[in-house]
Amino acid sequence: MHILLVEDNEGDIMLINEALYERPMVEKVSVVRDGRQAIDLLNERIRSRSAEMPDLILLDINLPKVTGHEVLCYIKQNDQLKQIPVIMLTTSSAEVDIRESYRNHANCYITKPEEADGLNRVVQVIEDFWMKIAELPTGNDKLC
Repeated sequence: MHILLVEDNEGDIMLINEALYERPMVEKVSVVRDGRQAIDLLNERIRSRSAEMPDLILLDINLPKVTGHEVLCYIKQNDQLKQIPVIMLTTSSAEVDIRESYRNHANCYITKPEEADGLNRVVQVIEDFWMKIAELPTGNDKLC
């Protein structure tokens, strides 16, 4: 499984990366540090056609340049990206952020725990559900 992590906090990137690479089903983690980089990377993958699209996106809300909400809207409005599950993984527990995320078709909303053990547990739950239980599309299927 290829995961795109969109996160600007270096400490969280390190902890999430460590937790993800401990999981046997994770083959690759791509990291971008702002919303503009996320959109640019996805556009590049669309143009390339041979480049590997992520199977799952972990998206923070409070990002520089382009917010996580804007990135989510971009993904879910793009026919070539909207099937990719997007998990909002953020420090915000604000009801307005939760509502806006689901209104814009986030597949899941998780508030990051403050301690490293809690974050590791969250990654374990993500793996258990999204990599073992849920069925995800495979490959870069072409649209009609």
